Amino acid sequence: MALLERVSTLVRANLNDLIDKAEEPEKMIKQVILDMQNQLLQVKTQVAIAIADQHLLEKKQKENEDKVAEWMRKAELSVDKKQDDLARASLLRVESYREMSENFTQQVADQKAQVENLKSALRQLEKKLTEAQAKADVLIAQHRRARAVGKASDARMASGDGSKAAAFDRMKRKVAHSEAVSQAKSEIAGDNLDDRLAALEKEDRIEQLLAELKTKRGA
Repeated sequence: MALLERVSTLVRANLNDLIDKAEEPEKMIKQVILDMQNQLLQVKTQVAIAIADQHLLEKKQKENEDKVAEWMRKAELSVDKKQDDLARASLLRVESYREMSENFTQQVADQKAQVENLKSALRQLEKKLTEAQAKADVLIAQHRRARAVGKASDARMASGDGSKAAAFDRMKRKVAHSEAVSQAKSEIAGDNLDDRLAALEKEDRIEQLLAELKTKRGA
């Protein structure tokens, strides 16, 4: 996400280089610290939101697991009453809720990873902010003593390198987009066949579950 990219940029920032390249070092270091404080607040907010989303997904996962158990009981009752149609319908619900439960399991895992990423970014940014606040006066003093005449030339060279890097990034994004479009077309072409095969597999699964349930219930 864009927030983590901004945090990563701030964490990787070399305070000495930033001050060396700044026309007004004191203003630059104060601005960097202010940016870190603002980003820190945003990351804290995102951590809280991500944790809340994780709890919501876990609740939905539990609800679907409960539905699986509920409809399995109904399928067993239907078999006991020799109501095959009801048993099939109940088993279809079992499979549907089971699929949703598995989907939520993956979503919960992904959300946990996202929460950990945000927490890690928060810790790194807090450390970097503490470092910046502690070093601010020292870095500015060092800059005043050590600023060299060749800094303007270095800045121009860095700018040129940045332009090349930006052009390369644009090319990478263009290639990635083309590949994604090609993959999407390929997936769309195969959707119809996949759907038909999936339907056959589900029908076969339902019949298998019904047979197993009948054997289990002695029907």
